Amino acid sequence: MFSKSNSIQRVSEMGCCGCFGFTFARKPRRTLRPDVVSRNYISQELLLNEELEDEDDCSYNGDGTDTGNGDDGELRSPAKRSEEILMYRTQNGLICREVPVKETHKLIRSEDENGNKIVNEYVRECKIGSGSYGKVVLYRSRVDGNHYAIKAFHKSHLLKLRVAPSETAMTDVLREVLIMKILNHPNIVNLIEVIDDPTTDHFYMVLEYVEGKWVCEGSGPPGGLGENTARKYLRDIVSGLMYLHAHNIVHGDIKPDNLLVTGTGTVKIGDFSVSQVFEDDNDELRRSPGTPVFTAPECCLGLTYHGKAADTWAVGVTLYCMVLGNYPFLGDTLQDTYDKIVNNPLFLPDCMDSLLKDLLEGLLCKDPIQRMTLKAVAEHAWVVGEEGPIPQYLCWCNRNKLRREASDGSSLDTLT
Repeated sequence: MFSKSNSIQRVSEMGCCGCFGFTFARKPRRTLRPDVVSRNYISQELLLNEELEDEDDCSYNGDGTDTGNGDDGELRSPAKRSEEILMYRTQNGLICREVPVKETHKLIRSEDENGNKIVNEYVRECKIGSGSYGKVVLYRSRVDGNHYAIKAFHKSHLLKLRVAPSETAMTDVLREVLIMKILNHPNIVNLIEVIDDPTTDHFYMVLEYVEGKWVCEGSGPPGGLGENTARKYLRDIVSGLMYLHAHNIVHGDIKPDNLLVTGTGTVKIGDFSVSQVFEDDNDELRRSPGTPVFTAPECCLGLTYHGKAADTWAVGVTLYCMVLGNYPFLGDTLQDTYDKIVNNPLFLPDCMDSLLKDLLEGLLCKDPIQRMTLKAVAEHAWVVGEEGPIPQYLCWCNRNKLRREASDGSSLDTLT
């Protein structure tokens, strides 16, 4: 089982899914920008507030991901652009939803006869996960009987969490909502409803409940999930991420914890709390908010980097984890881990399938310019396997665009 790996255990002990506790063991061979390292420790203190443990404050799918916002307002400029772009897309109908996300502005909190908390139509059942701002809770709808995963926040708490000189954690949460409002893809967790009563301090995101486990849990051969399962999961991950990138959205925190598997084996990408949106293909970023072990080399150096290439690196680390059951670059401290990501060569077993080895080498290429693109991954022989190419997904907004632009009356029925 993936979680039993020694390296995984060591990461857990260091708090990798949020941020490492660390001491500087040695100086890296290439200098890592100091604030890239120090921000991780600060973020953990700010975002994991134990006083909220008894409330339903949560982030779906994540396990305390470091937001890595820093204290330089300039680093936050992409986030400001994201919100403007998202508002423009929403106001002009440039979204992928045939049916918009339900918006509810009245909140009724009560209890049933068994003492279970009720939020509008949703009855609380149990806590099912943790995230940057608290925990994720399972609710059951009294209307349709289905289960939903609900992120619940205190607006006053989010407004107190300063992530930049002029911004708070509320900025990140509202951006996540705006992003999820425009998305609709079979490999992305679906946002069902937003509950925001202006007369209360509570704010809820009602999300599709994925009943399965994250991609590296469950039974499998020692050391990994096996190539067939890894290939199946990777195809779903690539499909969902290609959809995001086609809409100029950078996820920013691809990792197993944020990749949930349904009961039928479909992988869905979740947790858009650190995602960014761009107007065009210029995806340049200066903040690196992701989880350290999945951070691309160019991000470790604190330099300007391209978000899509960094997402692709994280896919490579995830594939490595699924196949081998451990991390490709892991040190005893945060600084040491960044050092290994930047400087250490990739180790792959001699007995590994040559096609798989070629794929991992392409994904985990330290030079982002030479790194394999997602399109190339989708067409790679190992990924194609016996299933064939990853099916093209024609989203709602592009379908409407093609209909508007079509002048020859050709049918769209052949596109999926």
